[in-house]
Order: sequence, then C-alpha cells, then structure tokens
Amino acid sequence: LPLCTLHLTVYTWEEVQRHCHRSDQWLVIDRKVYNITQWAKRHPGGIRVISHFAGEDATEAFVAFHLDPNFVRKFLKPLLIGELAPTEPSQDQGKNAVLVQDFQALRDRVESEGLLRARPLFFSLYLGHILLLEALALGLLWVWGTSWSLTLLCSLMLATSQAQAGWLQHDYGHLSVCKKSGWNHKLHKFVIGHLKGASANWWNHRHFQHHAKPNVFSKDPDINSLHVFVLGDKQPVEVVITIDLAWSMSFYLRFFCCYYPFFGFFGSVALISFVRFLESHWFVWVTQMSHLPMEMDHERHQDWLTMQLSATCNIEQSTFNDWFSGHLNFQIEHHLFPTMPRHNYHLVAPLVRALCEKHGVPYQVKTLQKGMTDVVRSLKKSGDLWLDAYLHK
Repeated sequence: LPLCTLHLTVYTWEEVQRHCHRSDQWLVIDRKVYNITQWAKRHPGGIRVISHFAGEDATEAFVAFHLDPNFVRKFLKPLLIGELAPTEPSQDQGKNAVLVQDFQALRDRVESEGLLRARPLFFSLYLGHILLLEALALGLLWVWGTSWSLTLLCSLMLATSQAQAGWLQHDYGHLSVCKKSGWNHKLHKFVIGHLKGASANWWNHRHFQHHAKPNVFSKDPDINSLHVFVLGDKQPVEVVITIDLAWSMSFYLRFFCCYYPFFGFFGSVALISFVRFLESHWFVWVTQMSHLPMEMDHERHQDWLTMQLSATCNIEQSTFNDWFSGHLNFQIEHHLFPTMPRHNYHLVAPLVRALCEKHGVPYQVKTLQKGMTDVVRSLKKSGDLWLDAYLHK
C-alpha cells in the first residue's frame, strides 16, 4: 500500500495479523508496520527466523538479536508501509504491557551498565585453552607413543577441546564477542569451521530459530524431529556454502595430517568418530537439560520474557558448571539477552530473577544432577505417551 502524502497509513492489529502467510508477510516493530514478503528471502539471519514473526509484533526479538538496531533500521525504511492506529495497543495478542515495559527498562539498564560489552582477554584465554588441549593431545602421542591408555587419554583431551570449541563458536555466532558483526562472523567461521569441521551458516540457520521461538512446535528446529539435517534452498547464497565447506575441509585436512602418521587412515577415522561420540553426548546433555524438561507447545504469542522463561531453566552456578556448560547453565539470561557476553550472565541474573518475581513468572534453577535426571524423566514421559498411543490405551 502506498504511503499517504501527509502521514503514514494506519492499520489495526487485526489487519496486520491477516498477513502471516508465506507469500504475504507483515510485521510490527515499534508500532511501525513493515511488509517483509520479499525481504525475508534476503534476510541475513535466514528466511525462517523472520517469517516466524509474520503477522506479529517483532519489537522485542528485533532488539534482542541485533548488535546495533539503529543501523539495521536503515534497511527497514524501504519496507515501511504504515503504522498502528493511535487507538491500537503497542502489544499484540493481549500481552502484558507492564511486563513488556519493565523488561525494556531492564534491558536499558543492562546496556547502560555495559553488560553487553565483552572482555577480549576472557575470550582470548578461552581460545588459548582450546588450542592448548589440541597441542597436548598431539604432543602426548609424539612423546609417549600410541598405547591404548594414551590413545584413550588423547581422545578425552580432543573431546574436551571440541566441546569447549562448541561453546566458543556459540559465542561468536551470537555476536557476543566483538563490537563489529563482521569480525564475529569471521571468527565464527574459523572456530566452527576450522576447529570443529562444521558449517557456520547451517548453525545460524537453525539456532536463531530456536532462540526466536524456543520449544514452539513447527518453529523451533531443536524439537522438530522431522529432519535430521537441514540444508538446501534456504541458505542465503551458494558461495557461502562453498566457503563453509572449505573451512570444514580444513579441519579434516589438519586432523588427518596430524594423526595419520600414528594411526593410518582407518585408525584416524576411528579416532575422530570416537571423539565425536564423546563430544556429542556432552553437547546434548548440557543443552537439553535446560530445555527438554520445560514446556513445549504450539505458538501462544507470548511476550519475550514469558516465552523464554517457559522454555528455559538455569543450572546452579559453580566454576565447574560454568566451564562444563560454556556458561549455558545461565540459559535464562542467555535467551533473554542472546548478544550478551557469557561472563556477564551472573551479573544480570539477580535482576532477571527480581523481575520474574514481580510479575509471577517462574524462574527455575536446578542442580546439575537434577537437570540431567529431568532429561531422562522427560524422555520417559514422552516414551510412555507414545507407547500408550501405540497400544490405543
């Protein structure tokens, strides 16, 4: 629709919510209405994550995901088609306006206190300990040989290095380390590609959807088991996939150059497979203990705070838990402020807890043991439900 000559065209929430289809997508940011139907295909974060907000208010997600929202707004100008009518509330779907305003006030405080700024030394030392583990694992074989016990120790060190590199790539993927998005993207490709052998764009394609709509059926790929691996026509451009492939191949080339002299080709394949086996268990238990036992449901159009708290919980803080989980024991704070550097989670946690108590939003904190036990209980409950359905009980 064309803009009026003197003022923007005004819309009601009912009109906006009708435009929620793949071929017709509108959304609202700060009461401004945007037609993102064509732009969604070129969205740097992927077509799906922005499409999940079609017909909705995307203000909180927009602020949460972008390092510099004011810069990104320049790209929104050509998409602007109007604004909400003055009689329309700022929040859609009956959301609690006071809660939304209080959370925005908390975010303003977080920004003013510098809690979104990273400490370069922290991440430099973190990268250093990953590289040190890799060097020690290789040096172990060079000096003492390839006995079964030393090979097992080497595997454990490599699995630890891989798991910690997984947490580090997560930091860069969320743009929470460097001030400029470009540097975060470059270092993300290095860590996930060269140190882990995976694709940065594949990770972004899935992970941002998870953060946008955690534990929401059909929108969170982490709970959508219809596909094991998602690639293809939704990736931004083919050359990006080629670059990701090159980074991934550099990891395997480096790995085989290091370990082929000790184990040969098939022995090296067995080694990396065993390392992946150990690392994958580490990764799954850590990530799922904060999500799997939580509420899973269809889209309920909740405000940002309520939606994230219903899908996440925390694990108690300790030096070991922080290191073991890459600070994802503060899953609540990470989901509320995805660009916040991890070393500041513990500082904002008391503020988040106080806000939740004020509005009666459950804020769950568990021990590490209970978090893992709840994963088993959740899986058993799901299995029992499937068995009941299968047996027609």
